[in-house]
Amino acid sequence: MNGTATGYARLTVNPPLELKQRVQLICARRQLSMREYLTIALEERLTHDLTAAGESKSLLTLTARADPVLAELWNNEQDAAYDRL
Repeated sequence: MNGTATGYARLTVNPPLELKQRVQLICARRQLSMREYLTIALEERLTHDLTAAGESKSLLTLTARADPVLAELWNNEQDAAYDRL
């Protein structure tokens, strides 16, 4: 085990001290851990960004169609072996 809970990945950020203190204050007021608060904030922002400008909600799912970088990674002979499993 790499120190993370099942289904979670470690993400490290180094915000300015003043921003960290504001987040800590809000977390205390809402009785949330920083992990809970930041997960909610990231989900809300991603939902907004991925559905902005009339984009389809289908972009919320990681697919080759939604992301050209993923398409390049997934559409190759090596990856095709996983499609056959």
